[in-house]
Amino acid sequence: MTAISVKGLTYTYPNSTEQNLRNVNLEVEQGEFVLVCGPTGGGKSTLCRCILGLIPHFYGGEMLGEVKVLGMDTREFPPSKLAPRVGMIFQNPEDQLVAMSIEEEIAFGPENLGLPREEIRRRVDEALRLVGIEELRNRSPYELSSGQQQKVAIAAILSMHPEILVLDEPTSQIDPRSAIDIISFVHRLNRESGVTVVMTEHRLENAAQHADRIVVIGDGHVLHNGRPSDVLQLDSLIEHGVPVPKIIQLSNRLKRMSVGLDHLPLTVEEAASILGRMLK
Repeated sequence: MTAISVKGLTYTYPNSTEQNLRNVNLEVEQGEFVLVCGPTGGGKSTLCRCILGLIPHFYGGEMLGEVKVLGMDTREFPPSKLAPRVGMIFQNPEDQLVAMSIEEEIAFGPENLGLPREEIRRRVDEALRLVGIEELRNRSPYELSSGQQQKVAIAAILSMHPEILVLDEPTSQIDPRSAIDIISFVHRLNRESGVTVVMTEHRLENAAQHADRIVVIGDGHVLHNGRPSDVLQLDSLIEHGVPVPKIIQLSNRLKRMSVGLDHLPLTVEEAASILGRMLK
């Protein structure tokens, strides 16, 4: 079943004459993990805002085409109606932290849904456990590291039990170790709970191995859309400003040198295993 359907989406921000998105067509099936990448300013964040309904309801501007999320047309359903089913994680976690304790932060969403107190308590405990931050329950979000804050932001969204999770460069403000932890957790959530994931990301070396598909957006439109192993071997990605991981660049060079790789490795460990077998 289709979770997100984007047809002919064209968007121009207020007071701008340049289209930020141009005739974008994209479908995401329920349970998919779709990684969206591309150059800065290419339209990735704008696409996320369209999926959340922030465009056109909050940002205004001119929007043409259609965006449907779980069958709901975002023109007809504002973000307040989409929020219980679609969660958004922003680049800077502090932008979405509003409470004075982690427990209050995670309870904020369910409280706004009008859930019974016992259900709210159950969801808070569940979210803390899922993200692995039970020991932070009584801490203030502003005492935490950026990585911990991002985990709190994710836990707060999970307490709403969303069917779709949209993450806009969630690792851009955190260290590499925390970035690996966040992406691994999102992958596990996707596989174990069936949550549909759309993630924009620059650190492809961490995220590509977990994605079902990679969508490359540049200059406001979809440049490529396919399996990670198919998309990442394209020579045009670097020209489009996509930060292709070093191991992918090495693999592509070996392929051009007629080195017989049986498939494109997406991680250093995978490449080492393949080369080890070849050298035996």
